[in-house]
Amino acid sequence: MANNSVGKKIWSMANVLSDDGVGSGDYLEQITYLLFIKMADEYSKPPYNRNVGIPNGENDTYDCTWSTLISKSGSELSEHYDEVLKTLAKQPGILGEIFINSKNLISQPAMLFRLIKMIDEESWISMATDVKGDIYEDLLKKTTEDVKSGAGQYFTPRPLISAIVKCMNPEPNKTINDPCCGTGGFLLSAKSYIESNYTLDSDQKRFLKFEQFRGTELVRNTYRLCLMNLLLHNISDFTANIPIRRADSLLNDTGERYDYVLTNPPFGKRSSQTFTNEEGVQEKEDVTYNRQDFWAASSNKQLNFIQHIHTILGAHGKCAVVIPDSVLFEGGAGEIVRNKLLETTDLHTILRLPSGIFYAQGIQANVMFFDNKPASPNPQTKEVWIYDFRTDIKFTLKQNPMKESDLDDFVKCYNPANRKQRVETYSEKDLNGRWRKFTYDEIIENDKTSLDLKWIKTGEDISDISIEDIFNDIKENANIISQSVVELEELIGKVEK
Repeated sequence: MANNSVGKKIWSMANVLSDDGVGSGDYLEQITYLLFIKMADEYSKPPYNRNVGIPNGENDTYDCTWSTLISKSGSELSEHYDEVLKTLAKQPGILGEIFINSKNLISQPAMLFRLIKMIDEESWISMATDVKGDIYEDLLKKTTEDVKSGAGQYFTPRPLISAIVKCMNPEPNKTINDPCCGTGGFLLSAKSYIESNYTLDSDQKRFLKFEQFRGTELVRNTYRLCLMNLLLHNISDFTANIPIRRADSLLNDTGERYDYVLTNPPFGKRSSQTFTNEEGVQEKEDVTYNRQDFWAASSNKQLNFIQHIHTILGAHGKCAVVIPDSVLFEGGAGEIVRNKLLETTDLHTILRLPSGIFYAQGIQANVMFFDNKPASPNPQTKEVWIYDFRTDIKFTLKQNPMKESDLDDFVKCYNPANRKQRVETYSEKDLNGRWRKFTYDEIIENDKTSLDLKWIKTGEDISDISIEDIFNDIKENANIISQSVVELEELIGKVEK
């Protein structure tokens, strides 16, 4: 069955289950559980004949095999599936990581049976990696677009990821890390880039599958989705070391060093933890990570991630990180971090991003590129090149989404093949050229060593926005509000009954 038809078929069940109160995010989790069991079953049969650790009823274990699951129906199926999830959550390795805290959220046995039958109709192991991987990525994207799911917090626009990876030009046999990897978008894009641009020998292919990619993700459910996404894209396998850690990256330095770090740290300025005070009321307090390897102690999550990235980069490691505007101009710890980056790394490029490309609204973000350098008495940054992809540029998630081609000019200006041969588009004859360089001396003369640099004079103001743009924005927000009102009315109705 073709990629498109399988994807549509799987997503159609999400619409059916939504009537049963199963949101798209919950549906994706249920798909993940069942896909894992089905793929494990396929691996246990010829020509693979592999033991992936699914208990089969022998030696006093509970039978969690796919053949037993698909043989049941009605309430017996629901009870059996509940027990399967509990059993698999107790298994070691990737099994336990996928199934820990898993629950069956499909209350109607008939619906669960339909979902199992639908997955059973496909051979997932023999399906091409790009096909099954694309199906799962498409499910992730659709879940993200469902504003009610809240999934957008971990989804970086794929056109942006692709442009960043092109600029970074990752090579075979070099390690790539994302310290807050979400569902694995950066890692998967880097894998695709390497496979498309290099002819790999057997050792390089093995390194690509098992060693090249590492990541960390704090949120349990997102971590689960990431593991499944990587497996479906042929990164690691059922019995290999787990490529992703579930942890808070900022807590400590693990001692591991990487050739590339590609990441979009979670939006939100401050790190905080929740505790219960003496009156029994929950409160939040800022968390300051007092790490010896950090230049400045701060509760600012973004500044902490930049310092953490600097630590985990290898001696000649390269980084691309998505950051909010505040990192470019904030004083105090922000100024210290910027000065240290300019002194110890080659902070060579900043891409200023437009609004309307992230699912979290109101984000003003940039991509900062820097290369680690050995210790030197002189600042390692000689000049910073800035591409203004914000002024007079507007996107919306539905009416006018950003495309990969929209960033082609930036990639061309970045010149991944030879950054030493860059050419400004800004000049005295073209004061609105989007690509401009600033010397180290120019930057340190700015108040607080600010990197929040603007020069294009025709910036958009409210008078430049068309009536159609305003209407489309209102319509998108109205649809979101309308959906929420309907759900609230349904909830009130259920409570009253």
